[in-house]
Amino acid sequence: MRKSLTIVPSLGLALALFGSQGSLWAQDPPEAQQPADKSAQAAPDNTAKNQRDRSKSEPTADQQKENKSDRELTQQVRKAIMGDKSLSTYAHNIKVIARNGEITLKGPVKTDEEKQAVEAKAAEVAGGADKIKSEIEVTPNK
Repeated sequence: MRKSLTIVPSLGLALALFGSQGSLWAQDPPEAQQPADKSAQAAPDNTAKNQRDRSKSEPTADQQKENKSDRELTQQVRKAIMGDKSLSTYAHNIKVIARNGEITLKGPVKTDEEKQAVEAKAAEVAGGADKIKSEIEVTPNK
C-alpha cells in the first residue's frame, strides 16, 4: 500500500514536468500563421531622429535640469496626459522634457487630434502655448 502512494505523486510530478515542456502536445502552427520571411521586411530607420537627439541644442530627457520646479512641471504635464483615457498608449508615452519652465514634447501619436490634445494639455499646465515646443509626430500605422 505504501509503495502505491509514493508512485502516484511521482507519476503526477513526472506528467506535470513532461507536459510543461510542451513536446508531447505541441504542434506547429499552419503555414498561414507562421511569420513571413523577416529578411524581406525593411528594418526601421531612426537615423534622422538619432542625429537630431544627439544635437546639443535639442533637449533630451537626460539633459533635463534637476531643479524642483522643472521636475514638478514635468510631473504635472505627465499627469494631465495620463489622465485622459481617450488617448492612445502612444500619446500616453510621449516624452515630456521641462527646461527653465519650457516644455518639449517628443514621440509618436496615432492621430492629429491626439497631437493637438497632448499639446493643449501641456500648454494649459505650462501657462501658454508659447512655452511648448512640439516634436510630436503623427504615425497612424505604428
